[in-house]
Amino acid sequence: MSTSGDPEVFRDGGDTRGLRDAFGCFSTGVTIVTTTAADGAPVGLTVNSFSSVSLDPPLLLVCPALEAGSTSVLEKVERFAVNVLESKDKSLSTRFARKGADRFAEGDWESSEHGLPVLKRALAVFECTREAVHPGGDHLILIGRILKATYHLHDDPLLYFHGRYRGIHIED
Repeated sequence: MSTSGDPEVFRDGGDTRGLRDAFGCFSTGVTIVTTTAADGAPVGLTVNSFSSVSLDPPLLLVCPALEAGSTSVLEKVERFAVNVLESKDKSLSTRFARKGADRFAEGDWESSEHGLPVLKRALAVFECTREAVHPGGDHLILIGRILKATYHLHDDPLLYFHGRYRGIHIED
């Protein structure tokens, strides 16, 4: 950020670091997207590009990076789950973001009624069928139709802001 108080500027064709910093001004929730591979193994990765799309029909979208190893599995499956993390789950997010990690080794997941691996301590879990898949530059845009959502109303989310994990607590 400029010390004179003037805003930084990104222009198309410029350094992508500037664009990353601009996007970093918007805090996002942190999710772990999970599914089951063709061989029955649980698959999952950390994704912070997540949004509601529609209430009727119930749709959401997640955008995993193309370079992530699990994205090729997500692109092909018919069902997936989006697990929204609560504020104390930074280590879980980090584990699911690391390449080569055994992400499901610690047993903090279970199989849902739709046969999806879901995290036991997620703030919210959205179980979805694939509605559409679109290219999105260096990401995949995966739209899901929500079959079931389970959630906790009284816990705080894990946030990502300016390249760091954050928490929030709002007094009522």
